[in-house]
Amino acid sequence: MGRGRGAAGPRPARGRVLSTPGALEDLLRELAPQVLGVLLRRFGGGFDTCEDAVQEALLAAATQWPAEGVPGNPKGWLVTVAHRRQTELWRNESARKRREETAFAQLPPDQEPVDARDDTLTLLLLCCHPSLTTVSQVALTLRAVGGLTTAEIARGLLVPEGTVGQRISRAKQRIKASGARFGLPPESELADRVSAVLHVLYLIFNEGYTASSGSSLYRVELSAEAIRLARQLRERLPEDGEVAGLLALMLLTDARRAARTDADGGLVPLAAQDRSRWNADAIAEGVDLITATLARAPVGPYQLQAAIAAVHDEAATAADTDWREIRALYELLHTLAPGPMVTLNRIVAIAMVDGAETGLRELAEAEGDPALAGHHRVAAIRAHLLDSSGDREAAAAQYRLAAGRTLSLPERRYLEQRAEELAE
Repeated sequence: MGRGRGAAGPRPARGRVLSTPGALEDLLRELAPQVLGVLLRRFGGGFDTCEDAVQEALLAAATQWPAEGVPGNPKGWLVTVAHRRQTELWRNESARKRREETAFAQLPPDQEPVDARDDTLTLLLLCCHPSLTTVSQVALTLRAVGGLTTAEIARGLLVPEGTVGQRISRAKQRIKASGARFGLPPESELADRVSAVLHVLYLIFNEGYTASSGSSLYRVELSAEAIRLARQLRERLPEDGEVAGLLALMLLTDARRAARTDADGGLVPLAAQDRSRWNADAIAEGVDLITATLARAPVGPYQLQAAIAAVHDEAATAADTDWREIRALYELLHTLAPGPMVTLNRIVAIAMVDGAETGLRELAEAEGDPALAGHHRVAAIRAHLLDSSGDREAAAAQYRLAAGRTLSLPERRYLEQRAEELAE
């Protein structure tokens, strides 16, 4: 997990030894939001103080448990250590005497059993509080709910560690200033707040699946974390169709990851991928999930995108893809939740059904949208459609234009390669 040394925690009797190095990381990430929830609910205090205390406890566990074994009640161990650290932090504040009396009166004995209440949903909603900017919501969610360290988040987002630290610090200050309390919002606000959580999780997934910049096409740690959090969210909201839709969309999309790059890390487009390398288990889970959800829940944007991904995944070959169904789904999505990327994907589907010339006309109309101005995908799609219509010279020029606009090195190399092939 890459955590440094933390404060020493209670010495457990020799505990169980985890079977793999990654098992400790998985366990700490699973327990992090649970422990934070216990501190916020049981002992109160500010979100910032509690979150700092939990990070200290995770550091201590990462240091002690590999050598001494995992205690019988790891959650209770972490709660005890975190609460002690929280108390130390309180001592440094102006009202320390009064708080110390309260804190020590409530201090549980070592590894006291803690209740099994799950606060993951409440934490997700707090981390995606409307007072925060989107980038702050992403960073705080990965830290407080995902259990990632500041350094891990910085590596995943390709930003300096200091920047991530500042975002998290400002986010905690904003939450404190907003007066937000640790608890579920009123029923009237819940749908919008859950929608914000889904948006943040999808942003995290997308950045992991197709990195917006850098030398790698994807960042597995981010997409895997988004899927893990989406699973947790679905466990808390099993009847929410859009939560299920988002999880299905992630599974069906991530299932193709292994086939998206060649041995040199180069991009392999969907039509050219070796489909035997797709993850059949993830596809089966995603298809089952979206099929069951569409049959019972009001349709929503994530469900429609999952349905589109399922059509792609169920085609034995690229030629077998049912583009008419995909176009129909994009027409519905365009009506329900229009957006620049939906517009571009819909145009691709239209071109696959009605021909490249029709797609080019639709693209010419769409690029008037300021959100698409200068976007490399507009040039890349135009290049593909020009190539399909037989205009190789114009297609090569558009591929070069798209290559110059993307910040992703694998995408750039692929686009430049296509331009060179057409110029021969």
